[in-house]
Amino acid sequence: MTHYVAIIEDAGPDYAVGVWFPDLPGCTSAGDDIDEALRNAPEALALYAEGLEQDGDELPRPRTLTELKADPEVADDLKTCMVALVELPVRAHAAE
Repeated sequence: MTHYVAIIEDAGPDYAVGVWFPDLPGCTSAGDDIDEALRNAPEALALYAEGLEQDGDELPRPRTLTELKADPEVADDLKTCMVALVELPVRAHAAE
């Protein structure tokens, strides 16, 4: 099982809740509330991974929360936003 740290940005009731992955540039998810955004996040991961695979690229190794806290580009977001671990779904045909 591979898990990626997700940063959850909740800008208030008039805006969608956004989820993004520091280790996966451009991989985002959203929802009307936090629960919906987190339910949508594994699908975003799967689509991102599929796109990389089609391009002949590999997914980057997920960094730990400790590693991300040491990254100045991410550290402030980790202090001000919620975080979650999101599991990369296993493709059904990959198990066959």
